[in-house]
Amino acid sequence: MGYRLGVDVGGTFTDLLLIEDETGKTYRTKVPSTPHDPSEAVINGSRKICEEAGVSPDQIDYFMHGTTVATNAVLEGKGSRVGLVVTEGYRQVLQVARSYVPGGLAGWIVWPKPEPMAPLECTIEAAERIDAQGNIVRPLDEDALRKSLQTLKEEGIEAITVSLINAYLNDAHERRVAEICAEEFPDLPISISSEILPEMQEYERTLTTVANSAVRPTVARYVRNLRSELRNWGMKGHLNLLRSDGGLMSSEKSEKAPVALLMSGPAGGVSGALWIAKHAGYQNLLTLDMGGTSTDVALIENGQARLRRETSVGDLTVRASSLDIRTVGAGGGSIAHVPELTKALRVGPESAGAVPGPVAYGRGGDQPTVTDANVVLGYLPEALLGGTFKLDREGAKKAVQKIADALGIGLYEAASGIIDIVNENMFGALRLVSVQQGYDPRDFALIGFGGAGPLHSNAVGKLSGSWPVIIPPSPGVLCASGDATTRMRVETQRSFNKRSDNTNDAEIAEILAAMAEDVATELESEGVPRDDQETAFEVDVRYSGQAFEVPLEVRLEDFQAGGGLKKLVAAFDQEHERLFTFNLDVPHEIVNMRAVALGKAAEVPAIEIEKGTGDPSGAKIRDHQVYMDGTMRDAVIYDRARLRAGDRIPGPAIVIEMDSTTLILNDHVGEVDRFGNILINPA
Repeated sequence: MGYRLGVDVGGTFTDLLLIEDETGKTYRTKVPSTPHDPSEAVINGSRKICEEAGVSPDQIDYFMHGTTVATNAVLEGKGSRVGLVVTEGYRQVLQVARSYVPGGLAGWIVWPKPEPMAPLECTIEAAERIDAQGNIVRPLDEDALRKSLQTLKEEGIEAITVSLINAYLNDAHERRVAEICAEEFPDLPISISSEILPEMQEYERTLTTVANSAVRPTVARYVRNLRSELRNWGMKGHLNLLRSDGGLMSSEKSEKAPVALLMSGPAGGVSGALWIAKHAGYQNLLTLDMGGTSTDVALIENGQARLRRETSVGDLTVRASSLDIRTVGAGGGSIAHVPELTKALRVGPESAGAVPGPVAYGRGGDQPTVTDANVVLGYLPEALLGGTFKLDREGAKKAVQKIADALGIGLYEAASGIIDIVNENMFGALRLVSVQQGYDPRDFALIGFGGAGPLHSNAVGKLSGSWPVIIPPSPGVLCASGDATTRMRVETQRSFNKRSDNTNDAEIAEILAAMAEDVATELESEGVPRDDQETAFEVDVRYSGQAFEVPLEVRLEDFQAGGGLKKLVAAFDQEHERLFTFNLDVPHEIVNMRAVALGKAAEVPAIEIEKGTGDPSGAKIRDHQVYMDGTMRDAVIYDRARLRAGDRIPGPAIVIEMDSTTLILNDHVGEVDRFGNILINPA
């Protein structure tokens, strides 16, 4: 009997979910993350969950893994030293960059411009030139290139990027340069821009390829070690990693193109939410994934997560597809503090992380955190992870009392203030993916997950007006569930750069068909038969003269039959008006085209739970008290495993399970659906 194992590494905990393919039966567990070497927690957790389930490693057919290794390498500035080869005359391409400065109108005054990932002293020029039509104007001077490469040997580079002008049209020179680099540096990984991002705009293409090189040695080392450990353990199945766009890629491919993994970790939660939404019957969702370090939010419309053509991590923004996820430094471990200068309460973005963690964890932490505030208010009972993780409530009170003393207020008021601020921070992130994108959050349900998400989702739903608030079963390991239930994905792109009145349906259809064949062949090489594949297409369109384009989904059949171009133009006008409230009476320009091949979706059945009478008293553990709405209130603690379909839980109430704790506020009620989701609405 086959199994699939999803593993998601977070800042505080590593989550694991084991699914039996035939029946859909699940096993779940959490283990503390090991920041010094994330693979330790992955292996330890895998062994633990298989022992608990009585499953041998050779029964695991698919091992799916969401990782933050590439993300952390960028955020911590621990990327490899990159050597860059560019066309003669373009040595400062990364230094010139774009004129865009983040922030307000005066952002340039205070913005510290980040150092390029490939320093100028590690950048050399190749004497060659290809024109804008892909014709060779000046042949590559190989002897001069070899001499220039000698200077890089003194710089201690650890990876090489080749990005030549107009290589997206003709990659002959790039490939020859790569061959020469391989002869001179046989032990270094080499990335070429025509493979990583075959699109126009040399700065974005160069930056994306350099970022790929910067994280490539780190990711490759991690993936190889993990694969070796899993094989030694006895796991013979496929090892796949989650891409930033929510699809899967083979571990072998991830070693060559790790830039696609920069948002791998957060993408798992959105994929898991999509799976839950499909069975629960909700098409439009806002997702709230709150962990120990940060909170990730996203928007799902008509059963599809919104995609971005860019991936942003810290100061780095690369041209790689990713789910439209926004992250805010608000997690269970976010530290509360009162600056001496302002005497105003602040929460985050600094986090206590996994080590030492919140004071309540008893691991040496001494800073008050969001988790400590939840413990003080009674929202978190004294034990986590099914009673195996005891909380220090007295320690949490002493920590939060520091905040109360600094503000001159009571203990419970200080704890409530911490919770209110972190909730507002998360609501602000939700506005970025909804209101600022032209969506009304009141038209969406809110799904809360992650280790801390269910504690705060009811309050955030109240702020945003998003109902119902959905708390899925095993919300603390939903990211791992997303890893385990998503599918393989391969993408290719091509610059087109023609006005709509200078092309036709037949020309576009021919290009899309050729790209479809390319991605189908690549996905087939990764073990997905043609019969199990699905192909999708996307086109970037803008008004002629604009600098930014809007991506739109298209169908190959429309262009083959005729009329696809007309539909594309109309769809762009409609989307442009939704995003920006106006249209222009100018020609349309088709900038880029993309083809995506998707593998077969995992057919994991959703298990229906036993029907109840509507009375949750059978799941009651004990009476309890919480501080809510400015006063102590009577509450009830329930065991989620004993709840039945149709049970109605009036707030205030706390529902506990192995991996998370759900809080239902006063004047709200939670109802359990047939799949075990808790649907919270105002009473």
